[in-house]
Amino acid sequence: MQTNTTSLHNTMKQLLLDIQPPATPSFQNFVVGGNAEALYSLNLALNAESAIRFIYIWGEAGSGKSHLITACKMANAHAICIDDVQLLDDAAQIDLFNTYNQIRDNNADQNNPARALIVSGNAAPTHMGLREDLATRLAWGLTYQLQPLSDEEKALALLSHAHARGMRLPTEVIDYCLRYLRRDLPTLIATINALDEWSLTTKKPVTVPMLRQLLQFSINP
Repeated sequence: MQTNTTSLHNTMKQLLLDIQPPATPSFQNFVVGGNAEALYSLNLALNAESAIRFIYIWGEAGSGKSHLITACKMANAHAICIDDVQLLDDAAQIDLFNTYNQIRDNNADQNNPARALIVSGNAAPTHMGLREDLATRLAWGLTYQLQPLSDEEKALALLSHAHARGMRLPTEVIDYCLRYLRRDLPTLIATINALDEWSLTTKKPVTVPMLRQLLQFSINP
């Protein structure tokens, strides 16, 4: 009995270690919510024939800006994609300023074939304490403030994800997640994945007590 209990605890510990974003960010697995126009423009900008040269996206933590920047990097080699511009030091800001000018002048070459520049940050261009000349460049093209998902949209996303896994996810479990867990979608989805695996391991249905057990073990392993 002790051996079985230890084995179950080890399994649960591994599931908790695996609570992290499970999938490579892409346009296909981005939950659009109120950001359809931004997503459409990003797809257009990645087309080599597009006239769109500059896009700046910004929003609060968990709004999806890093997801979209990664998706752009994966989708097109002819776009330069910079995440969290507010973290750049002065030298990097100067380099980015020069890149804006280079792409504007269409000076792409074999060493730098970029045709578009897509940048993200945590605030509007003039509200991050950046060099004034760079802040001006950020506002040159299209600018989108990403809208975070509502609780209803997150719930639908979790239900859709669970359905794709063949998992029955009770509404009360979703409500508990949205009330007590970190509210960014990658964490919520990863938690649902761990809960599903634990349900399969124990051969018990997914319930709020099971979720509490999983979360409690993460505090007191």
